[in-house]
Amino acid sequence: MRETSRKPGAMQTGGKVIITCAVTGAIHTPTMSPYLPTTPDQIASEAIAAAEAGAAILHLHARDPKTGKPDQTPEAFGRFLPRIKQGTDAAINITTGGSPYMKVEERVRPAAQFKPEVASLNMGSINFGLYHLADKYQTFKFDWEKPHLEATRDLVFRNSFRDIKYILATCYDNGTRFEFECYDIAHLYNLSHFADRGLVKPPFFVQSVFGLLGGIGTHPEDVAHMKRTADRLFGDQFRWSVLGAGASQLRIAAQSAALGGNIRVGLEDSLWAGKGKLAKSNAEQVLLARKIIEGLGMEVATPDEAREILSLKGGDKVAF
Repeated sequence: MRETSRKPGAMQTGGKVIITCAVTGAIHTPTMSPYLPTTPDQIASEAIAAAEAGAAILHLHARDPKTGKPDQTPEAFGRFLPRIKQGTDAAINITTGGSPYMKVEERVRPAAQFKPEVASLNMGSINFGLYHLADKYQTFKFDWEKPHLEATRDLVFRNSFRDIKYILATCYDNGTRFEFECYDIAHLYNLSHFADRGLVKPPFFVQSVFGLLGGIGTHPEDVAHMKRTADRLFGDQFRWSVLGAGASQLRIAAQSAALGGNIRVGLEDSLWAGKGKLAKSNAEQVLLARKIIEGLGMEVATPDEAREILSLKGGDKVAF
């Protein structure tokens, strides 16, 4: 591990904070919120509105418009990607995580075909427990929802070293950079391993994930520990961001901003906009994040500022 060759402290960007918005994801199901976007029209309009509210990066999944089930086919992404590109200059981030039930070859296809500025990349395997959510609902809108949740009692979200290298190799020549999703401390060490081998290049965009059952928790010390470890491993060669699952979203966002980090919000990560209050849109969560940033005396990064901070290739070099 290159723990001593990097300068201490995450890269400084003059008080500019990047907001990423994860619009729909593959965790929440239609029963959980009437505001969860599932159709191409809904995903496109939600993404554009989130960008208008201040999101510089849009993290995107696709869903079956009839059932809301996760859909990782390039055809599903093709129904909304051009519309979002035409409606906003935000950088577009295509998931390679897809759904925990999918094989890596399926998960990487949209990013490989559309060559986005950013793609997510999960940095390790974890138990991925969603089954406890099933107990909160007596009935479900669609037959697939409850089995989808219950099956996670025995689900390992596979992201092996081979899988990670496969995604990197598939996207090597596309100019796509990565949102490295780290669900636990070990995932930071996995990223350091790939950096030591020269398979990933700085600046690293490290997205620390807190509060999913099977990953690191949401205690302030968990957040601080993740940040300290990333600082030690990557010094000034990374940009740190956080996402807090569920009710912890904004509390962890505030801690990140106070520590000089960036923020991810969106209905993929949390359905809430306050205690007991469902968020009516992704833009509502973006605005709440914006209030935190501006209340701390910092500024929200524009898409072009985010591109400069993360060394992105530009929206004119994607394949959609």
